[in-house]
Amino acid sequence: MRACVVQEDGSGRRVLAESLTQEPNAWSQFAGWSPDGRIAIVGRGWESPENAAWEEEHQTFRFGDGWLYDMFLLDMATGKLTNVTAVERVSNYNTGLFYWPNDPHKLGFQALIQGDSHPFRMDRDGRNKKDLTEGSKEFAYGFGASPDGKRIAYHKSYQVWIADADGANAKQIETGHPFNFVPQWSPDGQWLLFLSGEHYDCHPYIVRRDGSGLRKVGDRQGYRGVVAFLDVPDFHGGSSDVPVWARDGNRIYYTAQFGKSVELMRTDVEGQSERLSHSPPGTLHYHPTPAPDGRQLLFGSNRTGTRQLYVMPASDGDARPITQVKPGWGAMWPHWQPRSVGA
Repeated sequence: MRACVVQEDGSGRRVLAESLTQEPNAWSQFAGWSPDGRIAIVGRGWESPENAAWEEEHQTFRFGDGWLYDMFLLDMATGKLTNVTAVERVSNYNTGLFYWPNDPHKLGFQALIQGDSHPFRMDRDGRNKKDLTEGSKEFAYGFGASPDGKRIAYHKSYQVWIADADGANAKQIETGHPFNFVPQWSPDGQWLLFLSGEHYDCHPYIVRRDGSGLRKVGDRQGYRGVVAFLDVPDFHGGSSDVPVWARDGNRIYYTAQFGKSVELMRTDVEGQSERLSHSPPGTLHYHPTPAPDGRQLLFGSNRTGTRQLYVMPASDGDARPITQVKPGWGAMWPHWQPRSVGA
């Protein structure tokens, strides 16, 4: 994999931070932006051939000396790279880096500690890392902070939790379902959006930040919600296709099964859904991502037989491709650059 950027019309494609992938068995992945769009967040992974062979044979992960995954900040103007997870290192496997909302001096990320994932907060330079679920022996993931920076949310052992910014006063969101994951704060910070239900049969739900008002707002109609990112058999399983908030905080984009296709959907907070795409059987849509101004929708689709990224008007209309990866490859995980025309 390689982290890339492209203009919203599909021009100007370039690979980012190529120095990160010069070592054999290394790859990069785009993970997001700073709030001002000047810094790109890039993940860099490496795995030894010996460990990879063991994983393929046993069809499971084995994290240890044969793995290294770190998060970098890339200054788009100067090209300077900073490995913030290597500073005062707490793990050899670090993911999910983000800028802490309403606090330019803090970052959040997730680290694998003795086989369990923990949410962390740290200073902008990578120092003073704080484990927000210290002592937990459960796997916490899907970590994010509220827009005011005062609350956090994550799923732990597939139950959604909210807590104060320092990890204190953690409270579980009771849904009655065994599988709940990837909570996302609404733009105004008053709601959490997440998936809830059974494994491979879960649907978009919202709940207020105090845990009240639980509500199902969409039905994925049998869609398993996993997008394979390789065209060869692979035990990793693929990428979760999760719902996202519209920029106005009043609507939600997600994907659902219709016959043999997976289509783009939009719903409001009352659960009134509308279908945005109508495709031939076998078509897959994934990872819908609204533009910063809310006027366009970026998403992935295999409508030509290859997983490409597309842009269309958010109110419905014709989609245009912005990537041209070759057959057997796939374009995935899009992020709009804040306050910019770039995607």
